[in-house]
Amino acid sequence: MRNPGRRAALVAGAWALAAPALVSPAFASPAPGATRRAPLPLIILDPGHGGRDPGAIGTGGTQEKRVALAVALELRRRLEAGGRCRVALTRTSDAFVPLLRRVEFAREREAALLLSIHADAVPREHAAQARGASVYTLAEEASDPLAAGLARRENLADRAGGLRLPSVSPEVQRILLSLMRQETRAGSERAARLAVSALERDVRLLPHPHRRAGFVVLKAPDVPAALIECGFLSHPEDEAALRRPEHRALIAARLSRAVHAFLGPRDARAEA
Repeated sequence: MRNPGRRAALVAGAWALAAPALVSPAFASPAPGATRRAPLPLIILDPGHGGRDPGAIGTGGTQEKRVALAVALELRRRLEAGGRCRVALTRTSDAFVPLLRRVEFAREREAALLLSIHADAVPREHAAQARGASVYTLAEEASDPLAAGLARRENLADRAGGLRLPSVSPEVQRILLSLMRQETRAGSERAARLAVSALERDVRLLPHPHRRAGFVVLKAPDVPAALIECGFLSHPEDEAALRRPEHRALIAARLSRAVHAFLGPRDARAEA
C-alpha cells in the first residue's frame, strides 16, 4: 500500500457504488476554496507482552517484554526525528495490553501500518539451531512448524474485531471486505519484504526470514501489519546481543529505514 490514504479511498468508492447516500462525510470533497492539510500517516508500534505477561525469557533471564519495549521506543524516536509520519505505541510502559485491544488501537486510529515487536524462544532441544531475526505476516495456514508454534504461543485469544460496514446487502459487504483484505494483505507483504531487506544488511536473520502464521495481532482487515522477531532469547548469542543497547538501536535504525520505504519516496530524507 504505497499510499496510506488509498484504503480510505477504496472504501469510499465502494460505498459510493453500493449506495451513494451512505458515503461518509469524512470522505466528502471539501467546500470550494477550502484547504485541508492531510495529516501525516500514522505508524503504530506494538511492543509485545508486558505487565504480568513477560513473554519469552532467555537463559540469562532476559524478558521479551523489556526487549520489545526498548526497541519500540528507539524506533519511535527515529521515526519522529524523520518527520515523515506520526507514531503511537500500544504500550509505553510495563503494562499488559490484550491482543484484541492492540488490534483495535490501530484500527480506531486508521493506522497506515502496524509493526508488532517481539523476541522469540524455542524449546531447549532446538535452542542451538534457532537464531536470528525474522518477519511474519498473516496466513490462515502457517508457512512452517516454527511459525505455527510461535503463533500458538503468542495468541492468547483468537477473535478479530468486527469491521464497521455501511448498511448494505450481505453481498456488497462481502465485496467490500474482499477488496479491503486484498489491499491490506498486499500492504503487509510489502512491509515485510522491506523489513527483511533493511535488516539483512547488518542484522543476522533466521533462514527464510519472511514467514507466515495466524497471529491475532496481524488480523485487522484494514491495517497492513507485520510482526518483527528481533532474535531468539533461547540462543545465548542472540540474547546477549539483544541485551546491548547498541544492537537494539541497530535494529530500530534498520526498521526505520523500512518504514520510510513503505511510506514511499516522496520527501525522502537521509537516514542514519
